[in-house]
Amino acid sequence: MKRLTALLLLALFSMGTLSACNTVAGAGKDVKKAGEKVEQKAEEVRDGK
Repeated sequence: MKRLTALLLLALFSMGTLSACNTVAGAGKDVKKAGEKVEQKAEEVRDGK
């Protein structure tokens, strides 16, 4: 019974991880864009614009 439960939990975890790949990739792109905007503003402040 313990083995079956462990296999079911492993299967559920694997499915959740694999389905989240697109979400994580999208979040990474969003964070990258936000970082670029912060960098642009920092350069504007540094240059006195």
